[in-house]
Amino acid sequence: MSKSIYITTVESDSGKSLISLGILRMMLTKSAKVGYFRPIINEINTEGYDEHTNTAINFFNLDIDYKDCYAYTQSEVVELLSEGQEDEVIHHVIKKYKKLEAKYDYVLVEGTDFSGNGGFTELDVNLMIAKNLNIPALIVGSGNGKKKKDFINTMQLSYNSFIQKEVDVIGIIANKIEEDEVDYIRQELIKSFPDKLQIDIIPKVDFLAFPTVKEVVKALKGRVLFGEQFLDNAIGSYSTGAMQLRNYLTRIKENALVITPGDRADIILGALQANSSKNYPKIAGIILTGRLIPEESIIKLIEGVQSTVPIISVEGGTFSISNKIGSVKSKIYATHNKKILLSLDTFDKFVNAEGLTNILTSYTSVKMTPSMFQYNLLQKARIHKKHIVLPEGDDERIITAAARLQLLDIVDLTLLGDRNTIQLKCDQLGIQIDLDKLNILNPEDSIHNKDFANTLFEARKHKGLTETTAVDLTRDVSYYGTLMILNGLADGMVSGAVHTTMHTIKPALQLIKTKPGVSVVSSVFFMCLSDRVSVMGDCAVNPNPNAEQLSEIAISSAASAEAFGIPAKVAMLSYSSGSSGKGEEVEKVRKATELAKAKKPDLKIEGPIQYDAAVDMSVAKTKMPDSEVAGQASVLIFPDLNTGNNTYKAIQRETGALAIGPMLQGLNKPVNDLSRGCTVDDIFNTVLLTAIQANQD
Repeated sequence: MSKSIYITTVESDSGKSLISLGILRMMLTKSAKVGYFRPIINEINTEGYDEHTNTAINFFNLDIDYKDCYAYTQSEVVELLSEGQEDEVIHHVIKKYKKLEAKYDYVLVEGTDFSGNGGFTELDVNLMIAKNLNIPALIVGSGNGKKKKDFINTMQLSYNSFIQKEVDVIGIIANKIEEDEVDYIRQELIKSFPDKLQIDIIPKVDFLAFPTVKEVVKALKGRVLFGEQFLDNAIGSYSTGAMQLRNYLTRIKENALVITPGDRADIILGALQANSSKNYPKIAGIILTGRLIPEESIIKLIEGVQSTVPIISVEGGTFSISNKIGSVKSKIYATHNKKILLSLDTFDKFVNAEGLTNILTSYTSVKMTPSMFQYNLLQKARIHKKHIVLPEGDDERIITAAARLQLLDIVDLTLLGDRNTIQLKCDQLGIQIDLDKLNILNPEDSIHNKDFANTLFEARKHKGLTETTAVDLTRDVSYYGTLMILNGLADGMVSGAVHTTMHTIKPALQLIKTKPGVSVVSSVFFMCLSDRVSVMGDCAVNPNPNAEQLSEIAISSAASAEAFGIPAKVAMLSYSSGSSGKGEEVEKVRKATELAKAKKPDLKIEGPIQYDAAVDMSVAKTKMPDSEVAGQASVLIFPDLNTGNNTYKAIQRETGALAIGPMLQGLNKPVNDLSRGCTVDDIFNTVLLTAIQANQD
């Protein structure tokens, strides 16, 4: 996995580009395989690309395709968020990022560059993306135009916002700080933040803050009359030439941009002459307003004295043009080598690059957001294409989920049922699915029935099963699907949209049986909360497990969590925490915890423990301050089915969390049960779980 860092800010014009360039070069000193990603870019320019992204790629000659460097433009993402399509945005951003993560040793991810568009602040969007990419953030703030205390408060609020959303922050950079305020800002930031946080201060560099004539031309849609080769001139100030020349000359400052109507030949020629004179400051450029072009005789004169001053013609009055120029902010673009080199030099002088490198290379995270979990499900299921049988093939939810799975080409599918009935349902629902690319079998009359009946009879005759009953049972979709697995025609089965849990898993218990060393089949749900994924078991199978069974459920659930990328910290839930409670149910949980520890000494497990102490760090510090599980449990084991089933449903309904499962654990081959109230998403996700389980066998 690559080492990545997320550079973010809470405001525009923070100087984030300087930091990005510096860190890109820092990464390139460690590896030639460095990727660059901006989830949301500025609007694409006339050349068809985002200027800042183009600068990063071209200046460092990165081996990366421009189209891989971004996910959305500003307008695209604002529209999607306005329509409530946050999940779509996140899943697409994760997909694009993961492609780079797989290819490069280091990836620099640069946050958004807009504020307040469509009601979404830069902080909202950066928090959402940084959290779901699960990479550490470096917060950049600008002191430009702020009072010292206001700046400190802004940085504190920004940091707290990221921490509250459980985004790790590895450093803070205070940029554009006035020289005489650097020491004060440094002392206040050190006092305000944890010792482990790297804090760097970059003083204001005037040249980097100055926009160029090129940026003004772009903002005003101006036409270059003279000096196109000098458009990179930096603008230190601007002034309007509306008075007599003798008065205006006294007001010209270094690197000034002269703004004057196009018919003011005196100001134009006087400014050019002043630029050539050793007695006056250099001029960055001249803007001619009103779309007025000097007459030919004046043009000839300009051509004779023109040196390094670009002259631009624009539409609009002098007053309105002056206001527009005042709002132009400095950017760094690919052709402006001087600004890029100065940015890199500034970074080297004021940022502890070695410290950042050490933090970044040693950084690890065990967090898992719901969006990242769902993305990982897709990727894990793709590793080896598995064959999953869906016994309830004529249910419209099953057919709809099958169409989505077929579109993504993640698994091979068999639907059980009558082909004509399934085709009719597809036509009625308008579902786009190619039935010719699916395996459709009808248990009422299948080429496998005879062989399946023989297999079933041989497997169950010692239990008194007759050949006639075996023939009848093969027509049952749950038995038929299970026999497909047993005979190697499918890798797993998902059922329960129509049938009961027992109808689904009874054939599996009889024929597929449990794994060696496992005496109890149990289940887990992957509960996708807003900020984490919790594994909850057993919420679907065992009504009242004893201590031995409960310990097995805990061990199986921990293994399931680890298999799906969730580091297991197991909480054995009860109505009391630690040694405080007494009673039969508490003792059962206490004994189960001891048994699990004896079987798996390395397992991080705590019990008995109450739910709040298991998941809330503030409660954990009060009730169980020395526990390595309390407050951060990822696997929650309920003492009985009544508690587990009601708790997961309450959490699901009250919080809007996505519950993926139940996933059965302990069987030799994966068979998973659906709720009869399941949605298409539930079926889709459960098929992915089943395919991943089949990959692990």
